[in-house]
Amino acid sequence: MNEPATPTAIGVASVTELNNRLADYLTASELKKVKEAYRFSDEMHLGQVRKSGEPYISHPIAVAEICAEWKLDAQAIMAALLHDVMEDQDVKKDELIERFGAPVASLVDGLSKLDKIEFQSQIEQQAENFRKMLLAMARDVRVILVKLADRLHNMRTLGAMPPEKRRRIARETMEVYVPIAHRLGLNNIYRELQELAFSHLHPLRHRTLAKAVKAARGNRRQLVNKILDSVRVALESAGIDAGIQGREKTLFGIYRKMRNKHLTFSQVLDVYGFRVVVDSFANCYVALGVLHSLFKPMPGKFKDYIAIPKLNGYQSLHTTLIGPYGTPVEFQIRTEEMNKVAEAGVAAHWLYKNQGAELTDLQQRTHAWLQSLLDIQHQTGDSAEFLEHVKVDLFPDSVYVFTPKSTIIALPRGATALDFAYTIHTDIGDHAVSARINHEPASLKTELRNGDIVAIEVSNDAHPTPNWLSFVRTGRARSAIRHHLRSINREQAIELGEMLLEQALLALELSTELPPAVLERLLVDTGARSMEDIYADIGTGRRLAPLVVRHIQGVVEAKLPNPDEALPVEPRVKPMEISGDEPASSVLLAKCCSPIPGDRLRGNLRRDQMLVVHASDCDSARRLRSKEPGRWIDVAWSDDHVSRSNCRIRVLVSDEKGLLAKLAASINEADSNIVHVGMDEGRRDSHFTELHFTVQVEDRVHLARLMRNVRRVSGVERILRHKG
Repeated sequence: MNEPATPTAIGVASVTELNNRLADYLTASELKKVKEAYRFSDEMHLGQVRKSGEPYISHPIAVAEICAEWKLDAQAIMAALLHDVMEDQDVKKDELIERFGAPVASLVDGLSKLDKIEFQSQIEQQAENFRKMLLAMARDVRVILVKLADRLHNMRTLGAMPPEKRRRIARETMEVYVPIAHRLGLNNIYRELQELAFSHLHPLRHRTLAKAVKAARGNRRQLVNKILDSVRVALESAGIDAGIQGREKTLFGIYRKMRNKHLTFSQVLDVYGFRVVVDSFANCYVALGVLHSLFKPMPGKFKDYIAIPKLNGYQSLHTTLIGPYGTPVEFQIRTEEMNKVAEAGVAAHWLYKNQGAELTDLQQRTHAWLQSLLDIQHQTGDSAEFLEHVKVDLFPDSVYVFTPKSTIIALPRGATALDFAYTIHTDIGDHAVSARINHEPASLKTELRNGDIVAIEVSNDAHPTPNWLSFVRTGRARSAIRHHLRSINREQAIELGEMLLEQALLALELSTELPPAVLERLLVDTGARSMEDIYADIGTGRRLAPLVVRHIQGVVEAKLPNPDEALPVEPRVKPMEISGDEPASSVLLAKCCSPIPGDRLRGNLRRDQMLVVHASDCDSARRLRSKEPGRWIDVAWSDDHVSRSNCRIRVLVSDEKGLLAKLAASINEADSNIVHVGMDEGRRDSHFTELHFTVQVEDRVHLARLMRNVRRVSGVERILRHKG
């Protein structure tokens, strides 16, 4: 591959390595096309540098190298080299089609962000970028493979970014790209992205754990070697040809276990796991028997992912045994083919495509999930809603249930019988009336468990109701229900929405005849195509009429071009009342201060028409008000507010045995529920510990009663409400 005229040493090495790697599996004509893509990318990025100071072309080359490790085809490698030219250098899709063909241009287009379009908020822009990328992935899975390679290299070189940007990118990686990699079975990428994101989100915790693992590694090496030797001898005696590997848990895996189970590092005993790769399907179960005869299995710690593979095609036997010195040790047993899929996931289609048709089932599973993305897109109104549904489906834990004909259906943890109905077919979900679970009558909201046999009873008279949205778990079910409610009831929703908007205008003594300039500005600000869309959104609860009116009021006060069209505005407007159970797409209680009934409130009316409600003394709100004072309105709690709101309290206590139990009892006596409890790691010393609770309270009076209860507990030094 030809290097640029004045390449860096790093550039030369990378180009040479990429060329050698590609020469192993691409034809001469394909290599020639890849070289053309490289030369074009190098020309487009000439003079552009990364934050680290390296020539920008080093990034596309690194992305192409990662794709080459999966042996992706020439078109995908070309897209990897060209993936930033549309976004950074304003190269048009037509030019890419002319130079490199339509398939490559489509891949690059699917990878390019939508920076040239104006969005109402950064959240909306991010959601639309993800929607575009995921839909492109649904048409061609190579899009997400190149994107994951791009994100992986960016995460590997994230140290050059400012701290705040590092945290934002790491959080985005953990929330979206890590689950996608897991969903596609790309376990190596999944683990590395997870580890890199953890190191940037919690650098101190990552460094502390790394030191602890390094210190413990020497002490545990003898244990690992002893287990390896015992297993190797036992399998050889049974005539099983097997490869055995010991592996260390990732730092994030250790951290997650410590956090979820409230353990110290010394209490996490199973830092090491072992993988046994055998030569045949049958020998997986024979090897399991050998291991169970060698070490005692832990009850309830055996999972058969061979008989019932995971959603991403992963197959393996998992068992946890009591090893030497009473240490729990996890074993994974699989065949070589299963191991390939476990490491490379859907990318194994390219990596091992010449070795038979073992991956057909995985390809079918992936195709079914990608097709569900297209189904959700057809039913979904906007990008944020689409991303919400997809994030739900990326949740990694699953339950496996059976149809009456014994077909296995995989659903997210927490899925209900109605989710099952929509997974079978949208029409079955739309007309579902009840379920039979294990041959017993059950309601549609019943949560499913592993091994349940589920049958759905339907009726032509049954139709989705808004209440169904409160208990379905899958993105497919949520989008189908919302789509039905929007389409079937649109005329009624428009009529209702128009009436609600008129009432809200009259309540503020504004004219119900909106001038054309106001209507035009309202449509631009909301992104709606017509007033009917706004009325329909109000009628179905996706927008709140009072918020739309406040937005109209802001437009009026901004002095529209024609002053004669100004509307009469009441100078002193009553505060907008909220109850706390408004739809999350319209009203959000700010997490920075967690306001509760009884608090004085102020609301920030964002440009996307969401109202973010803060306590009036919130420091974050004060800073935001100084920047955009015109976007703040008075808000008050209505008399029919919801009964419980989350509130955070901090309690400084002396170290006494059983004190946490006493605190929990005192909170329970105050008729409150504990949502979360934690400890401030930075405040612990030999005498005192600061605990922080999230509790549910009715209002400020209820909170005061709870705090008096806690203050009376012996060992409590100080208690305060936490708003920061």
